[in-house]
Amino acid sequence: MTVPPPARAEHPLRRFASPVLLLAAMWAVQFADAVLPGSFSGLGIRSWHPAGLLGIVFAPLLHASWAHLIANSVPFLVLGCLVAVEGTRRFWAVTVIVAVVGGLGTWLVNAPGTLTVGASGLVFGYFGYVVMRVFAPGRVAHRILYAVIAVVVVGLYGGTMLAGVFGVADGVSWQGHLFGAIGGGAAALAGRRPDQRRAVGR
Repeated sequence: MTVPPPARAEHPLRRFASPVLLLAAMWAVQFADAVLPGSFSGLGIRSWHPAGLLGIVFAPLLHASWAHLIANSVPFLVLGCLVAVEGTRRFWAVTVIVAVVGGLGTWLVNAPGTLTVGASGLVFGYFGYVVMRVFAPGRVAHRILYAVIAVVVVGLYGGTMLAGVFGVADGVSWQGHLFGAIGGGAAALAGRRPDQRRAVGR
């Protein structure tokens, strides 16, 4: 019987590089959009248009204005880093699930032809992940820790998140917020990492 060697521990600070780099990419795209002719916003999610499905990839990087980007930046960084605490792989897995679920939900539920851009779907997805992580299988100590984190996160952002779904202003996509949160919750329940590797026998 052989037991695989333990995975090399990831440096704690390296885990936070992914959300920081993703946020930096959003700022770089917004800067390029501001100085180059035309607009990148057309690459967002255009509901019910087959080509608009490509926006699932691009929409989180695009913002309608600097104010839009600035409003998303702090909660994205805070919640993204909370997800990234579990590692780089987990962060990107959650990000992909949230982007796909949130993007498809937005594409299907929004009025045909509606164009949606912005990272708020990811923000709501990370929020949903952190809150639902409490209910995912795992060690009791980990679940207690996530419960404490979830209480703090709900206290800080809970009102904003509810308002982002039920009390949005005109021109704001509650669909992206709702389905992003659903994607985050699904990622939390489906993405349990085993605490121990199984031994492999020969």
